[in-house]
Amino acid sequence: MPDCAIRKVEDSDRNAVVEIFNYFIENSFAAYPDKKAGDGLFDALQGISRGGIFYVIEAPDNKIVGFGLLRGHQPTEAFNRSSELTYFILPEYNRQGLGTKLLKVIEEDARRLGVETILANISSLNRQSLNFHTKNGFTECGCFKHIGSKFGKDFDVIWMQKFL
Repeated sequence: MPDCAIRKVEDSDRNAVVEIFNYFIENSFAAYPDKKAGDGLFDALQGISRGGIFYVIEAPDNKIVGFGLLRGHQPTEAFNRSSELTYFILPEYNRQGLGTKLLKVIEEDARRLGVETILANISSLNRQSLNFHTKNGFTECGCFKHIGSKFGKDFDVIWMQKFL
């Protein structure tokens, strides 16, 4: 595993976070939009992050190579025990333990907030993410069939859940 640091996001990470998200918009089924995001994405992510749980992965050369955050599942107190996970790591940094390391940090913070369940929604065409979540203790808890379309391909949205 490279000697990358996981740290709280800072305003100076704005461009890197947007660039990473846009990479996934243009090249994968991991990000659902079909048009590149603008600078407002960073503020939107900060605004939805729950309890300030928003991190970047920083490589030894100070390059931001990934980010992750926790957001509320529903905007009502009845769902305070659950949150949704969002994260993206550049492909050249995959399969090096960074996703698991980031997930553990987010889970620790989630527990401190009283979160008991973390949810993730994943495209059925994103096999790597489905495998990652399964490997890290998530189980499938639902599937919306044939609701997404990107790059001319239809896909399901699979919901996965992990009890903390």
